[in-house]
Amino acid sequence: MARVPLPSVPTRLAEIEVLDASRRGALEAVLVPQPAEGTELEPVAGVRPSAKAGEVKLVPGDAPVRWLVGVGEGKAANYRAAGAALARAVDSYLEHDPVSAVQVALSEDVTTESAAELAMGVLLGGYRYKVTGEEPKPRLKTLRLIPRADVPAFAEAVDRAKELAAAAALARDLANTPSNVKDPAWLAGTAERLTSGLSGLTATIRDERWLADQGFGGVLAVGGGSASPPRLIELDYRPRGATRHLLYVGKGITFDTGGLSIKPAEGMHLMRTDMAGGAAVIAAVRAIAALGLKVRVTALVPAAENHVSGSAYRPGDIVRHYGGKTTEVGNTDAEGRMVLADALVYGIKRFKPDAVVDVATLTGAMKVALGLRTGGLFASDDDLAARVVAAGEAAGEAWWRMPLLEAHEEAVKGDLGDVKQAPGGPGGITAALFLREFTAGMPWAHLDIAGPARADRTYADVVPGGTGFAARTLVELAAAYA
Repeated sequence: MARVPLPSVPTRLAEIEVLDASRRGALEAVLVPQPAEGTELEPVAGVRPSAKAGEVKLVPGDAPVRWLVGVGEGKAANYRAAGAALARAVDSYLEHDPVSAVQVALSEDVTTESAAELAMGVLLGGYRYKVTGEEPKPRLKTLRLIPRADVPAFAEAVDRAKELAAAAALARDLANTPSNVKDPAWLAGTAERLTSGLSGLTATIRDERWLADQGFGGVLAVGGGSASPPRLIELDYRPRGATRHLLYVGKGITFDTGGLSIKPAEGMHLMRTDMAGGAAVIAAVRAIAALGLKVRVTALVPAAENHVSGSAYRPGDIVRHYGGKTTEVGNTDAEGRMVLADALVYGIKRFKPDAVVDVATLTGAMKVALGLRTGGLFASDDDLAARVVAAGEAAGEAWWRMPLLEAHEEAVKGDLGDVKQAPGGPGGITAALFLREFTAGMPWAHLDIAGPARADRTYADVVPGGTGFAARTLVELAAAYA
């Protein structure tokens, strides 16, 4: 397999420092909030500021103040957008005038939460991933935040934001890695490396022989057409004193051709990100351990490459999953639910969690229903659903609850096997109903991130490529159970 030099994983993000006083000689950015009604903003060095969130004005001259950054009404999303826009503006400036650090004096109106959101925006808005042989362009190295008081509280909030941003950035790294490098073994080895050394967190990698011995028929069927055999990534975070236990399961399809039900050529290159659910799970558990949250979290990522060959699985096959349930294959491009089914049954039976959440770029139907910035949420339990939505709000990720319609339950029932993999009808709903068949009545949520897992343009703190969507929600969800 051809190998190419890759950016480091995880990507190195900017440093965010919280200090009690400004440093001489550093360039400054000034935050511009929405003025009171009827009040105009005064020009700075001849430049009229804009309070619009995420709008940055460059101030010429030799004075320390170089950027005016709008924060709008001061909502969390406004500060994230402002931080992201500042990072991009500084990076552009550095191409002709390199500086080592930028500082921002925070007014009394800026809370610890707002400072954390600003830091989050800077870290993720300045994210880059590019495989190149050229020298990388200069980037913002250090941002200094100068609060008026209570520096320790601001530092604590910013440190937490840094871990959340690192989780999203790592999920982006894993999704963006090209699939001529990222096969199941690479993903498994990288997950093992990235989680080593964290207290309470262990990684176990299961190979294709173990999967065959244990009867993971779905994973083996999907991975059977590829020269790169499948893996099961098993991460277990067990802090002392934890009384609750969550199971996270993430789809880990490292490349998806569609198999014999092959995808159109247009857009197939994006299928390097088809393991974005698995990436979010890996990154989230790493952050949960780094934060020392007092909740046990087990993560499973069934990793496989869905390819075309003489050994690929076929429409019409009957596949026996871990635990014995059988599936009638209708479309080999509905491979995500096949691997998730094995992992769900295995995780519930072996680990006996209190609740289960699976995350996957599962259906194009969710992109049609909710667009590219909102994740689909299906849940068998109202309390768990409410916790996911609240976690998303805390993380700045939008979720919309979708129905598990009884009218379509019978469509999932099989004729020649126990269940049908692709019965037709509303695709997102029937996919969720299929997965529910493997959850043993547990409180369960299914997060379909087919829309927001990748982006083709810059907005807010998102850049083109993998977005890291769901990683922060999973961390905040675990925190709610801690």
